[in-house]
Amino acid sequence: MADESGIKDLTDPALAEFLTDSDALKGIRDLFHYPKAGTLPDVDPTLVDPNADSIYLCGNSLGLMPKVTEEVMKEHLDKWAKMGVFGHMTGEVPWAHSDEHCLEGVGRLVGAKKEEVSVANSLTVNIHVLLTAFYKPTETRHKILLESKAFPSDHYAIESQIRLKGRTVEESMVCMEPREGEETLRTEDIIDYIENNGDEIAIVFFSGIQYYTGQLFDIKAITEAGHRKGCLVGWDLAHAFANVPLHLHWWDVDFAAWCSYKYGCTGAGSIAGLFVHERFLHDKRDRMLGWWSHKMSSRFTMDNVLDLDEGAAGYRISNPPIHCVAAMLGSLKIFDQVSLENLRSRSCYLTGYLEYLVKTLFGENSEQRTTKLSISIITPENFHQRGCQLSLKFSSPIDVIYPELVKRGVAVDKRYPNVIRVAPVHLYNNYVDVRRFISVLQEVAHIVEDHA
Repeated sequence: MADESGIKDLTDPALAEFLTDSDALKGIRDLFHYPKAGTLPDVDPTLVDPNADSIYLCGNSLGLMPKVTEEVMKEHLDKWAKMGVFGHMTGEVPWAHSDEHCLEGVGRLVGAKKEEVSVANSLTVNIHVLLTAFYKPTETRHKILLESKAFPSDHYAIESQIRLKGRTVEESMVCMEPREGEETLRTEDIIDYIENNGDEIAIVFFSGIQYYTGQLFDIKAITEAGHRKGCLVGWDLAHAFANVPLHLHWWDVDFAAWCSYKYGCTGAGSIAGLFVHERFLHDKRDRMLGWWSHKMSSRFTMDNVLDLDEGAAGYRISNPPIHCVAAMLGSLKIFDQVSLENLRSRSCYLTGYLEYLVKTLFGENSEQRTTKLSISIITPENFHQRGCQLSLKFSSPIDVIYPELVKRGVAVDKRYPNVIRVAPVHLYNNYVDVRRFISVLQEVAHIVEDHA
């Protein structure tokens, strides 16, 4: 029976409309280009209105484009057209200094001081840059501890760094597995392993948020555990940057790296970032070098005598690509208008709503499930252990389900054989997007059953 608002129950699409209309941050969506269903590839116009908004829940792979980014990008394209080489040192944002214009905003997003962050390179390159400097294996302390199913690029980078330092992967790479029958790692198991084996571990290197399961690790607790045993602790924050509030300086993290094109919304393959704690501000350890590692004050003397920059700036290698930096500057203008803390609160409500709908309408033991297909959520239930993403595990392979979702204007991320990662992003998604996704999923589930 419906209440005075006309809402029958918590699964009623009318509730999604009400929550979206009542959302204090609903206007943020208008700051982005939100794709229409008809502009996505492989959409069937007989199944969906091409002029309707798509159901874009894939910002964990690629964030949407801020409208202001077009303006910032055009400014620098015009500058290039009109000034040529003089753009390097001229204008409000001289290209040679453009990365430095991002540091304050990026520092706020990761909880760091300006001198602790650098905007440079790509994520995997920065992982190599940092491990080259910080991984110094000895006969007694040479292992790198990471989670199993780490993102392949991280895995390969760590393998190669171990080999480059004269060790073998078999003896020096430790990949922690969840307990039997569980999908995610328990914090207490990670800490126990470090406390029992830390004397052999040179570096603990986990993901802030695990890309496959969506698990948000306890960065503070794991960092403290590593330090108690004399380990250096680094983090891959690809899925945490601009997703959840971070406090890298206060958590005493040694180093970290991230990409910016997921929740940072800077465009595919755009410029990445790195963090080096201020404890290493004057540290001169050997590292990969380039002319952007050299202090700007004497960089153009060109005498080939390195005057190493301090802090994270000394881990840069090349001059910043202005069109990538322009995208970062555009993104930061969005975060100037809304705090990550407020976005985080919104994110918890969005994922909570998605979780409720999945459990109620697709839960294995739910009385309201109307399909043979059931879905479990492998992402932790605790809001403190997840960000924008929920990873859905299907009771049957998704090789038929996923293409049918795409035909209906749904953008989500598939992980065969049976996982779909769904990310209602706090910046531009809303409750209607989530409810529409569930409706399409119900439709597809019935179609798959009818053709089974």
